[in-house]
Amino acid sequence: QDPQGPEADQLRLAAKQIPEVPFGLSSSAAVLSHYGASANTVALFRRVDNDRRDLDMNNRDVDAKKLTRFVRINELRLVTEYNPVTAIGVMQSSLQFNLLLITDKMSPKHPERMRKFRTAAELYKGKILFILLDSNLKSNERVLSYFQLKKSQLPALAIFHTPDDDHVVLTVDEISIESVQDFCNPFLQ
Repeated sequence: QDPQGPEADQLRLAAKQIPEVPFGLSSSAAVLSHYGASANTVALFRRVDNDRRDLDMNNRDVDAKKLTRFVRINELRLVTEYNPVTAIGVMQSSLQFNLLLITDKMSPKHPERMRKFRTAAELYKGKILFILLDSNLKSNERVLSYFQLKKSQLPALAIFHTPDDDHVVLTVDEISIESVQDFCNPFLQ
């Protein structure tokens, strides 16, 4: 409502803490109307699944820490790393397909795998949510168990259809854009 008010100051502080996320501030009635937002609302637009999350700052004690947490919980990236903080945003995504790359982030091959996985993710933006799952995190052991995978079988791709919990797992030696496409396309059809 007031670009110089305390809420705007807290938004600016949060923006400084998350420099990789673009922030904007507007008090224009036309902009608020265009986005269907009310004054003192933080709207998080997610390009990955074309979804939006709103945080109403009216009559709330919202500070930069709470704003940062709101963004971290609800943001989804081209490839979102699954962890206890991002789990909420992943579970609330409107996309019905999730593709997990289950791998060891400490592997010397990890940077190249991620480069190829990100490139493939560009091809499926708005169709499939691409997720990185680090097999070294203790909190991810349940996911490995769900897909009936052992660390010796990694890396692996797992595609998951959220409405019916249907999933397919593919263990791979290497990730390629073509192998991701060959794995995803039949599932989408």
